[in-house]
Amino acid sequence: MADSPVRFSDFTRTEKARVAVLTARMAKRGMAGPNVDISDLQRRVERIEREAARRKHKGK
Repeated sequence: MADSPVRFSDFTRTEKARVAVLTARMAKRGMAGPNVDISDLQRRVERIEREAARRKHKGK
């Protein structure tokens, strides 16, 4: 990929908080066992990352 990856400092405060909450929810589900599906939470985090990347590259 030619563009630089999104760093945590590229997120807004709200996005950082949302990612932190979603990560905690993934960890909680992960403690339930290896067969628990966390893909819905992963997709939500990926969507936040895409929004931050779009905003970062739009400013260039």
